[in-house]
Amino acid sequence: MSDGTPYTRFSLTGKFLKRPAGDVSNPPVLAVDCGKGRGSKGKLINGNLQAGVPLKIHYVEPSEIHGTSYYPKVFVELRVDDDAKKDKRQWTPGKDKTSAVFFKFSLKKMLSAHTVEIATQDESGTDIVMQFDVPSDSNTVAQACDVDTKK
Repeated sequence: MSDGTPYTRFSLTGKFLKRPAGDVSNPPVLAVDCGKGRGSKGKLINGNLQAGVPLKIHYVEPSEIHGTSYYPKVFVELRVDDDAKKDKRQWTPGKDKTSAVFFKFSLKKMLSAHTVEIATQDESGTDIVMQFDVPSDSNTVAQACDVDTKK
């Protein structure tokens, strides 16, 4: 964080169920930065999926057109536990395009699960599937980020 606000970083290392093409030395990581919100509550500052390879960027037309700009997005499918239904989301690519930023809705879904499967594509369009085992003590993250994980 560049503004000097203190924050806590939580990271969860996962594994590839379907590896990207080429040599990938590092496993995927979910990194969450939480800091002080209003009052004594915490706040999600940043949620980041670090895949370690350049991800496929799609350019999505905004709901209201002001000029000719399109938004860069990484298409992901989020599946929690053994749920057959996949949640399709559009996350913002990180500056280096090897990561994708997610928000509170996705974090809430992940923290309420035992396992999280995230599917996306690398820059060549090859499917990548990552799995993260959510620790049972994820309440620390939920409280630090002020995320209600009750179903």
